[in-house]
Amino acid sequence: MRGRSGRAHKKRILAYVVCAAIFLVCLYTYLGKRTSGESALQYGKQSLMKLGSSYLHGDEDSDSVGMLHEAYTKLWTDDAFPKSFPVCDDSLSELIPCLDKNLIYQTRLKVDYSLMEHYERHCPSPDRRYNCLIPPPPGYKIPVKWPQSRDEVWKANIPHTHLAHEKSDQNWMVVKGNKIYFPGGGTHFHYGADKYIASIANMLKFPNNNLNNRGKLRTVLDVGCGVASFGGYLLSSDMIAMSLAPNDVHENQIQFALERGIPAYLGVLGSKRLPYPSRSFELAHCSRCRIDWLQRDGILLLELDRLLRPGGYFAYSSPEAYAQDDEDRKIWREMNALVGRMCWKVVARKNQTAIWQKPLTNHCYLERKPGTRPHLCGSDDDPDAVWGVPMKACITPYSEHDHKARGSGLAPWPARLISPPPRLADFGYSSEMFKNDLELWRQRVDKYWNILGPNMLSDGVRNIMDMNANMGSFAAALKEKDVWVMNVVPEDGPNTLKIIYDRGLIGTVHNWCEAFSTYPRTYDLLHASTIFSDIKKKGCSLEDLLLEMDRILRPSGFAIIHDKLTVVNYVKKYLEALRWEAIGDSTPEAGQDEDAFLVVRKKLWSTSRQF
Repeated sequence: MRGRSGRAHKKRILAYVVCAAIFLVCLYTYLGKRTSGESALQYGKQSLMKLGSSYLHGDEDSDSVGMLHEAYTKLWTDDAFPKSFPVCDDSLSELIPCLDKNLIYQTRLKVDYSLMEHYERHCPSPDRRYNCLIPPPPGYKIPVKWPQSRDEVWKANIPHTHLAHEKSDQNWMVVKGNKIYFPGGGTHFHYGADKYIASIANMLKFPNNNLNNRGKLRTVLDVGCGVASFGGYLLSSDMIAMSLAPNDVHENQIQFALERGIPAYLGVLGSKRLPYPSRSFELAHCSRCRIDWLQRDGILLLELDRLLRPGGYFAYSSPEAYAQDDEDRKIWREMNALVGRMCWKVVARKNQTAIWQKPLTNHCYLERKPGTRPHLCGSDDDPDAVWGVPMKACITPYSEHDHKARGSGLAPWPARLISPPPRLADFGYSSEMFKNDLELWRQRVDKYWNILGPNMLSDGVRNIMDMNANMGSFAAALKEKDVWVMNVVPEDGPNTLKIIYDRGLIGTVHNWCEAFSTYPRTYDLLHASTIFSDIKKKGCSLEDLLLEMDRILRPSGFAIIHDKLTVVNYVKKYLEALRWEAIGDSTPEAGQDEDAFLVVRKKLWSTSRQF
């Protein structure tokens, strides 16, 4: 009798535990919120253990633990995966979670407005994240294809016309019918970015008025870029710009840039370093960017100095550059004195534009009088540490290699794309490893495109993001295709982003446990190589990452998940809920958990509320 009673007791316990498990799964699906990381499953496990301990009176014999383990395992079956996600309210169609102004007000976050901290990243805690699919705006259409998109986009995709009215005298954009057109103008180049770019090249006496100077100038930072017409027109000169602007009073300017197919990023020169390594750009540009360069001992100019390569240029178009009144003349004198102490020299000045050049070596820095400010950064400062690192009001001296080489030692574009850069040695990588990595990704890209090709409209992919770029070989393998790639390097791994910039590519540092700094629906293709395995190790939510990828991805856009087979199979179970469809995959032999990849496409859908 005692044995039977014990078995009955255990059966009752198992029933309680299974019921509790089912209840928790239903609760998770209904609420659509998680507390943290793999929160629903983790919370379920903890709750079941508590329930088991209570019902078993603390008895942790092997049978009891086995029953709890079996019940918890059921949470990982197909039934535990959501069949659908709720759709966010239409008001969230342009949500950028870590640049959400409402979050600052709702959480009463203390920010220094004078330092532009309200435009910097402030991410919601896990319990404040939206567990829903971001809807497109009413009337959304598949974006206009490149290169036509440089000059026109669908108004329904970004239904904001305030910039067209505010900047009507500067030719930023013009609304006509159901489209928005971009004549190529800007605040200081009303008659077209192409003519303005040629004038800068002429000021620098570059051959044929071509700003790329026979491939010596490739990467550009455009600060306060507006709708990125400057960067858009640089592309025809085989140059690529990181067009940068905050989500400020000219909100949607970066959204317009990306809709046009032009590389762009939401960021601000505020209190923290920009997410790019030192010596990344050959040219920095500011056209009436409304920045006080003299504030805080010139810290913002010193941030540009950190980012410019040896011999790099800063093109500055602003009233101060041509000094029309006493206030402008005062600002010009103080600014010129500051950059003089930074060892920059004016190399050209004409009409509205002044161009300074950074020195090639450390000689000028070492010859300055003792006590000259700004001082040199200390040897303990890592100029490539950027994620959440405050700016510093000091000059970053060159490495011993750059000082001796009188420059970065980079090949001209396009040779630099496949030439091992000197900074490979910082990671202990050999030239042979570099070449093998490129060949590996060429082969993989061929496999991807064999699947994508039949499913992709002509010129259907323009904006691409490599979510775990390593040395940038995925992007390098795409050189012959008319695309650009945002190369993302995890903030806690080797900072290979400097290799990426040395190859003439662009990118940023990021933590994929958080949302990316971009608008919804801004990328045509996301490439996620081992990123799921990586964030799983951090204890972050894979489901959150999938929802973030969906937010970034354009309707009818593609995602490539390249990871372990178990990870790929995990993602497959979410496709229905995400409204994605699988269009191809590659799997290892049975019984192995080696690399596999899955290619999916996001479906175009609208909410019933939009009709």
